[in-house]
Amino acid sequence: MTNLGKILSIKGQVVTVKFTDNQPNIHDLVILSDEPSVKMQVHSTNGPGTYNCLLLTPTKSINRTSRIENTGQPIQVPVGTEVLGRVIDIFGNPKDDKGNLTSKETRAIYKDAPLYSKIADRKELLSTGIKALDLFCPMLKGGKVGLFGGAGVGKTILLTEIIHNVVQLNSNNTKQSVSVFAGVGERTREGQELYESLNESGVLPQSVLVLGSMGENPATRYLTSLTAATLAEYFRDELNQDVLFFIDNIFRFAQAGNELSLLMNTIPSEDSYQATLSSEMADFHERLNATKESNITTIEAVYVPNDDILDQGVQAVLPYLDSSVTLSRTIYQEGRLPAVDLLASTSSVLSPDIVGKLHFDVVLQSQSLLKKAVGLEQIVQLVGESELSRDDQIQYKRAKLLKNYMTQSFFVAENQTGRKGAYVAIADTVQDTSDILNGKYDAVNEEKFLYIGSAKEIKT
Repeated sequence: MTNLGKILSIKGQVVTVKFTDNQPNIHDLVILSDEPSVKMQVHSTNGPGTYNCLLLTPTKSINRTSRIENTGQPIQVPVGTEVLGRVIDIFGNPKDDKGNLTSKETRAIYKDAPLYSKIADRKELLSTGIKALDLFCPMLKGGKVGLFGGAGVGKTILLTEIIHNVVQLNSNNTKQSVSVFAGVGERTREGQELYESLNESGVLPQSVLVLGSMGENPATRYLTSLTAATLAEYFRDELNQDVLFFIDNIFRFAQAGNELSLLMNTIPSEDSYQATLSSEMADFHERLNATKESNITTIEAVYVPNDDILDQGVQAVLPYLDSSVTLSRTIYQEGRLPAVDLLASTSSVLSPDIVGKLHFDVVLQSQSLLKKAVGLEQIVQLVGESELSRDDQIQYKRAKLLKNYMTQSFFVAENQTGRKGAYVAIADTVQDTSDILNGKYDAVNEEKFLYIGSAKEIKT
């Protein structure tokens, strides 16, 4: 057979192979002739007829005498409604206890982005029910949102709460929507907790989870994102459904690409990352666009190593986001959750034409108040609040009211906090914030605003 080859060398996960005839293409899947479950992906050429492959499965049954076979196509993943309610890996193999998938259709995990003529630019807001996000970082249907933060500041729980609120909300829409979750390089425990949470809330039948945990090799972690993107594209293009695409964690995608480049002895670029980092991020994000028929709304958790937002792996994500939510370790340690830094978080959606004039004006006034409060805080720490002028005392009090009002109890954390979760509509958040800025609650103790829903709860 002309598609047969042989293994020349094995160095960890990198397998050098040689084909005499029927040369493979980059990204083609290569399998062992005697054991098809052992799979490799062609990564790059290494001379005439010689290729470097990434081993995607354990190395126990592979050696230099093994014969290999070129499948002639990239990894194919099962698609269709049959994958809903399931947990799968990059090949579509089930990771739950529900048996094998029965899907008859498959798609290659590599695909070009939609044509410009097919991309839509919608301006419809997506409500998350989370006050800090809806006010300062509003989201668009079909847009992209990044949740930035270091280790242990609440990225995953915030992402899970968004899944809970948004999926529950969209389940009542006339147009059917589905959710695709990509677990890239995170703990297996977190994937299990998410699975149980979706199951308990009743939205699992309209969701699919693609998991590549941190214990997997870098090639598997890298390809997990592409497999999940392929499923999202199928629901958008073939079934004309709106898709909510969640990824935890996109930084691990960049990190896995960096590990692969090191395995291939590629000369690194800025910040020791791979030279192809920007193009890899572009290829991935441009696939997740809204078309004229349906949306893909993308929400990404972004790990910030050493709390350094200038890390190149983090910076590579920023150009593709409509909204950036920054989580602060200082705020987290103060016990105000979600630990959103209201001044560092930004959104290109904040325009009077999109969110409305009242919302826009309230955000500008809130940011101005919070910036002034930063300076007043330094004075208070030195001489005390009583030494401030009357006007400054009022502004300082309103800033504390505003910051406490932006705390919120989460549905997904009810078992841990003992507080019932709250969902607050955007209109209520805007009006309550406006009332705080205008002095309606100047006589109220700021502690009463901690972990409430809307300000109406103050009366009760």
